[in-house]
Formats: sequence, C-alpha cells, structure tokens
Amino acid sequence: MSAAVIEATGLTKTFPMPAGPVTALRNVSFSVSPDEYVAVSGPSGCGKSTLLHLLGSVDTATSGTLLFDGRDISTLPDAERSRIRLTQIGFVFQRFYLLPMLTAWENVELPQGEAGVSKPERRARTAELLDYVGLSQRAQHRPSQLSGGEMQRVAIARALANSPRLLLADEPTGELDQSTGEQIAELLDRVHADGNAIVVVTHDPAIAARAKRQLKMRDGEIVAGAPA
Repeated sequence: MSAAVIEATGLTKTFPMPAGPVTALRNVSFSVSPDEYVAVSGPSGCGKSTLLHLLGSVDTATSGTLLFDGRDISTLPDAERSRIRLTQIGFVFQRFYLLPMLTAWENVELPQGEAGVSKPERRARTAELLDYVGLSQRAQHRPSQLSGGEMQRVAIARALANSPRLLLADEPTGELDQSTGEQIAELLDRVHADGNAIVVVTHDPAIAARAKRQLKMRDGEIVAGAPA
C-alpha cells in the first residue's frame, strides 16, 4: 500500500453546549492511501460528518493529529490550510451546493479561477470534466434547469476541477432516487479507478459495499474496519 495521503491519529472532537460539552468523535485513528476507496457508515449522529469535516480541514480536532501528505494540518497557517482545501481536497455534498446563479460550466470553472489557473487551462479542464461526467450538452444550464442526478454530476466535476489528491463525499446519493444514485455510484467507481483516493460517508449499504474498505462508526468511534 502507498504512503498515506491522509492519516488520523487519536482524533477527538468536543463541542461546547449549554448543557455541557458533547464529544462527537472519540480517539479515531485510521489512514487512507492514494489508491484507496473507503466508506464510512453508521447511524445518524455517530460522528461521520464530523469526521469528514476534520479530514477536509473544514474544522479542527479538539485533540489528536491529522497529517496530510505527512504534514500536520492543524499547525499550518489558515491561508495554507485554505490552499490545501482548494487544490488538494475535493468535496461532494448530499445537497450539491452549486451556485444557483452560475451555469454548470461556470460552477466547474470557478474553483480553478480561485486557484490561479490560466483561462485557456480552465477552459480545457472544464470541457474535459463536463465530458467526463456526461454533461457537455448541459454546460450552459443553471442548477435550476438540471435534474438531481445532473446536479450531482456537476458537483463531482467541480470537486475534481483542481485535480485533488483526495475526494470526500458526504451522502452523495442521499437526495437521489435509487436508479440515479446507482449512476452516481458508478461514476464514483470510475473516479476511483482513474486514480483518486475517496472517502465516502453513507447510510446506504449498497454504496458502502462498493468501497475497497469499510469503516463502521457508533457513538463517535470506529467500531469495525481495521485502520490501515
């Protein structure tokens, strides 16, 4: 197995609440290599999304360490952490979170512009990705003109825009019917086969079964699935 792209050791996350602190994650340790597809499953409220937010450097742990390419993310300046999120980590969400005023093309092109990619390179990459997800003919449509499955395809293309090393997906089929969800699952299979490390959080055992490794969570802890 290749050296880990991301490695969590003893991650704990506690949120202050009026009635007292609530611990959402407890001493979570595992790693993901560049060639892995990992599914994280478990009941609602078990800490899956909290874990994904920590892996994506959207939030920081109360204790423990998180290494990205061997570097402790928590010790990096905010600007550098933001740069890692922009260029090294792709995010796919249950509710898509496309910008409604932008076309599919513009949604995919936007993160490239933020990363400083030149206009000719942005155009080529955006055309390549929309073709990759089968939406070249819908490039000038806004989210309101797209189906749920099409919006998720655009979201996956956007997540891949800056060629990230790690793709994080939070319930990517949760808003879709079974048939459309299957199509998105097949697209994620293809993304992984083409060389992307993926961590997907899902309630759907059929989606989890597609991953190469499954981690199961309960009460903020990993209770099944050997940490690699």
